[in-house]
Amino acid sequence: MATSGISKNSDVVMYYCCTICKTERSVEIHADFYCEKCLKYFCRTCINSHRQHGRWFYKKSPYGKDKIRKWPLSKKMETSLLICIIHKREKLTMFCPDHNHLCCSKCVELNHRRCLQVTPLPQAASGKSTNFKNLSVSTENTLSKMKQCQTYQENIMMSLKVSYKEHERLIVDGLRVNIISYLRECETSTVNTTHEHMQYPISEMREGIKNLLADFEKSTIKEKKEELNLKQAPLKVVRNSCIRLHYELFHLHVAIPKVLGKPELSFIASKKCLENIQQSDIFLKENFPNHVFTVNGKSVHNVKMPSDSYICSITAVCALPNGQVLVADRFNKKVKLLSQQYRVVSHLDVRDEPPDMCLITPTEVAVAVHDEVQFITVSQSQLAKSRKLKLQHECTSIVQNQGNLYICSGTALYKFTLSGKLVSWLYGDTSADLTVYKCAVSPTGDRLYITSWDQHKLLTLARDGTLLATYSDLALGWPTGLHVTPAGQVLVCGYLSDTVLQVGWEGESKLATLATQKDGMRYPVSVCFSSSSSSIIVGLMGSDHIRVFRVE
Repeated sequence: MATSGISKNSDVVMYYCCTICKTERSVEIHADFYCEKCLKYFCRTCINSHRQHGRWFYKKSPYGKDKIRKWPLSKKMETSLLICIIHKREKLTMFCPDHNHLCCSKCVELNHRRCLQVTPLPQAASGKSTNFKNLSVSTENTLSKMKQCQTYQENIMMSLKVSYKEHERLIVDGLRVNIISYLRECETSTVNTTHEHMQYPISEMREGIKNLLADFEKSTIKEKKEELNLKQAPLKVVRNSCIRLHYELFHLHVAIPKVLGKPELSFIASKKCLENIQQSDIFLKENFPNHVFTVNGKSVHNVKMPSDSYICSITAVCALPNGQVLVADRFNKKVKLLSQQYRVVSHLDVRDEPPDMCLITPTEVAVAVHDEVQFITVSQSQLAKSRKLKLQHECTSIVQNQGNLYICSGTALYKFTLSGKLVSWLYGDTSADLTVYKCAVSPTGDRLYITSWDQHKLLTLARDGTLLATYSDLALGWPTGLHVTPAGQVLVCGYLSDTVLQVGWEGESKLATLATQKDGMRYPVSVCFSSSSSSIIVGLMGSDHIRVFRVE
């Protein structure tokens, strides 16, 4: 549950507050723990001094935020449920079936005087049953979309920030080169004639230019920061709205099971939850539609190097936030760094053919190399190897999400920590060699996508590995490369069908065919979306070229 975008001065109710901070310091701080023994809530600071339960509390405690459903209904939540969302000081007393609205006395007086069926809440709640299972599913779907919207806005903000920093650096570096070149010309033109007399003026000139450069750097950085802030401002508004709506809906979702034995509260909670879902859905349609990409331009770029021994096969593509691109060339056993213009500027050899690669941080990737994972860093347009992880099986695909690595072996999907510790086996199918070939994860981590090469299918799993959906299509022959954008859009390659498709996030239907053989698709095996250039980049088997499709 994210609350970082909620201001202390906002009108969002803090439903669970640290008991110690409130009673001893008169401040409200979000609670992170609940102790069933002493019936108190604790923030992360105060929990460190909570020693009376010994080490057991820290190791066995079921009271963290991940167990918030086991916390009792807070007084603030109960009070909040009973308060009108329009008239904040009024208590809910009625229900209008005509408008399906909970009402206070002011609501009735101002908006429902002509409604014929306005009913007191106890009567409206009596005998009414709600399908809480369906409501729970709808709520979780909306919460997931809201989180995706938040992640999407944050990723765009990060891409903007990285791009602006890179732009600033290039401008300043260019100016510095020009000044140094100018000084050298001055020194060369005067050294043979009046060296002794010109030494002081040249030194003075050098100092003056250094000062000018420093002033330029400050003014340029200030201007760029102001420009960046202007571009990020609307994104922050949407991001913060996502956090606020998610926070309110999440706490209603948590509260409903706690009030099932109280008909009136249960009725109110379910109605408010439905209202919040509707409000969130309207917000998402306006700010985060399930956008179907439209291709409005395409280009071809050669990624072959003179040192390559074989024709290229680009089995993985990673777009960096600064606009640079990393590609894994399987047959030549290389990872290549491409500039923003898609020219090869650096490369590293790896010990075996790399079938896949994923972004770890804005400057680090993890490369699958047979039965190990090789981490590679990017710094100043140069690549360097760092640590390795040794696996007990082959690695056909790798993706990182929220600090976890998801790795396919060809017949199984595993979850690892970034340090290489196996967390769990999630899914498996040993009926053929490549039934669990490539994988991708939704931004919120609640959906896992797998391409089954041998079965010509795209599989969608829950975060625990439960199969949720299976999709097959004649336009998806031998599915290979797979990618999920920061907005949750699912892209998948059809190797034999020579296609790139966009599939709905539920993994049940095709939304668009983005590229076919007419667009140069011939054995596509990798796909990636670049937020910085709004482009889809496709790698092909047995081709020295990548295809780039500008989309909107």
